[in-house]
Amino acid sequence: MTATDIAARAALLEKARADGRPVEQLTKSEPGLPLDAAYRIQDEGIRLRVAAGDAVAGYKMGLTSEAKMAQMGVREPIAGVLLRSMRAENGGTFAVKGLIHPRIEAEIAFVLGRELRGRVTREEAAAACDGVAAALEIVDSRFQNFKFTLPDVVADNCSSCGFVLGAVRPMAGVDLKAIPLEMSIDGKPVQRGSSADILGDPVLSLAALASMMAARGLAIPAGSIVLAGAATQAVPLTPGAHVSLAAGPLGPVSVRAL
Repeated sequence: MTATDIAARAALLEKARADGRPVEQLTKSEPGLPLDAAYRIQDEGIRLRVAAGDAVAGYKMGLTSEAKMAQMGVREPIAGVLLRSMRAENGGTFAVKGLIHPRIEAEIAFVLGRELRGRVTREEAAAACDGVAAALEIVDSRFQNFKFTLPDVVADNCSSCGFVLGAVRPMAGVDLKAIPLEMSIDGKPVQRGSSADILGDPVLSLAALASMMAARGLAIPAGSIVLAGAATQAVPLTPGAHVSLAAGPLGPVSVRAL
């Protein structure tokens, strides 16, 4: 796939995002779209948004549960980019009007205190972190009917749309493999899960991201926010909904959709 092809597909997805209008899957016209080309489309889409004044805030992992990997027929996660404009304040609001298929899910997030580069152990990944937080992620696929193949979703920046970070807490003394998670909408529980649903241990997701970045000659910069992957199913997010996540020792995080 040529640089012109990559640019055209990235521009198509960026226009879909900006206009709030879904487009046909890329793989409908390009059935053999390679995963490395999909990441190049993702990179170009991020370049367009940064050139327009945004900035990279971190990264997100996807397909970090055994069930989701089996569903997509893969054996490793995928990764997308978080931008500064995607962040909403804990207890604040997030505009969903104009989005295409907004949904929300429970996450565990890490904040890096130093750069993480290369293939690393769990212990090395954990040592690079300044802290951990409960988080909510808003996703919004730019494809029709919220349907896509693996290359499609990677090209679409893994459906990245928004995120909310709870209070960042020290990792010492927290059993990151056993944090109960309960997501509620307007006070009614809608999803329950555990941090163990993220690769059995969310720190392993962070280590996996470092390896994936290294394979592309990249590193995770200091100060990055990393969403380790969904611990619950994504549920539709409608204007007026108040979403809260209880996360045991990590405390609560919430947002209201506008």
